[in-house]
Amino acid sequence: MIVVTGAAGFIGSNIVAGLNQNKYRDIVLVDDFSRPDKKVNYISKTFTGLVDRSGFDSWLKENNRFVQIVIHMGARTDTAEFDREVFRKLNLDYSKMIFRACTEYGLPLIYASSAATYGAGELGYDDSHEMIPLLRPLNPYGESKNEFDRWVIRQDRKPFFWAGLKFFNVYGPNEYHKGRMASVVYHAFNQIHETGKMRLFRSHHPGYKDGEQKRDFIYVKDVVDVILYLMETRPVPGIFNLGTGRASTFNDLVTALFHAMGREANIEYIDTPEDIRDTYQYFTEANMFKLRRAGYTKSFRSIEEGVKEYVTGYLAGGKIN
Repeated sequence: MIVVTGAAGFIGSNIVAGLNQNKYRDIVLVDDFSRPDKKVNYISKTFTGLVDRSGFDSWLKENNRFVQIVIHMGARTDTAEFDREVFRKLNLDYSKMIFRACTEYGLPLIYASSAATYGAGELGYDDSHEMIPLLRPLNPYGESKNEFDRWVIRQDRKPFFWAGLKFFNVYGPNEYHKGRMASVVYHAFNQIHETGKMRLFRSHHPGYKDGEQKRDFIYVKDVVDVILYLMETRPVPGIFNLGTGRASTFNDLVTALFHAMGREANIEYIDTPEDIRDTYQYFTEANMFKLRRAGYTKSFRSIEEGVKEYVTGYLAGGKIN
């Protein structure tokens, strides 16, 4: 039995789809299943049970002997939320409970961290454990993820295999419910579809031209492939970056979107809002050496490949993976 928390969400539901496609059927989904807009993400999947996140602790205590691995993707991911108590409860304390339980019951664990832990990137994007205590995230969400990573590496007792994944800019199907927290690809597709053009933030940094700000965008199916690899091979434990290792400009991203939609590129630049201008990131790029050293050899989709698959296979028809 495989347990996936956050299974009704974006990455979690794609993991369940990937498990099904690889012939895994005995899967227990854990989440807050009260939101009807997220039901479409899991209702067509093959699984053996649904567990409300509030009762997962008790459920795992009773059923741990049947579980092979816990894949913990459940979290509050709103970077514009500033109530630290919300993040303490959902991202920190809940994750500690799962980590302790997996240690006690002898279960391997894969959990979601975030590239938001790197803050403005002033220390680079190196996923060595030695760097984690030095990082300075820019918001409570990133702080909660980094605090959990710091807590994990301090523990004397850990699951026999565990992996924390620092997701960079993930995009792909099943993010329809995320509202403003959906990927830039999703929002750009809708803006282009509705207006025929795309607005991008103008650069306020002398080292970057307009639209040349860079991010490491990774397609969600590549994320799933890495998680399946870690689940099946269980190499050295640790915290790993999960991006492509190749930063793309926003101009490249939007141009790929226009091409995938069969339209001529039409980009307009607007000022970055002043309230986020001072903390705006101009560059992110995952150092992927550590995951490669752990044996992962599969290539990642280029921004053009990922965007084309997302647009033609999902966004254009409103389909779910």
